[in-house]
Amino acid sequence: MNTRYDNTRQHILDSGKGLIAGKGFSSVGLNEILKTAGVPKGSFYHYFESKEQFGQALLQDHFAGYLERIDELSRDPAASGRERLERYWQRWMDAQSDACNAQKCLVVKLSAEVADLSDAMRITLRDGTEQIVARLAALVEAGVADASLPPLEPRETAQTLYQLWLGASLLGKLHRNRAALENAMAFTRKMLTP
Repeated sequence: MNTRYDNTRQHILDSGKGLIAGKGFSSVGLNEILKTAGVPKGSFYHYFESKEQFGQALLQDHFAGYLERIDELSRDPAASGRERLERYWQRWMDAQSDACNAQKCLVVKLSAEVADLSDAMRITLRDGTEQIVARLAALVEAGVADASLPPLEPRETAQTLYQLWLGASLLGKLHRNRAALENAMAFTRKMLTP
């Protein structure tokens, strides 16, 4: 693949990401994406067969970056498993408390919206969130191993906490305050206390 192909495709994804994170998938039309990206319709269809395929690629790109940030956190040898988990949740709370943007709440924004619209996008979201939970389970396992966490079942704990935080993020958007996120943090800290 040549460099121009990669850069143009990525530019279209990056341009659409902010729009879709702010307005939702259904509310953003192809013309708005093209105008923001400054590319002709032919360029879009060169890289994506449809808006749905664009949405799927957008989610894949989002998860790739998000998972890399979790992996970076996991590689901190100076921090215990508990410290790494607490850092992850603190970053989540800080990100969700700010104005929602493409890097912070794309999954929260699109999960409910596209689940019934696009099976391909639903599967991409499902698989991406499963990878997040698997990485969180590895952090729980590390914390149990280094005794910074109580003896928790890693997968179950990661799944429960991820579900808690997704729900808290949705409630935070509904109420436009941090209360649900602060409750999630208090519960998380209690659950992770040895």
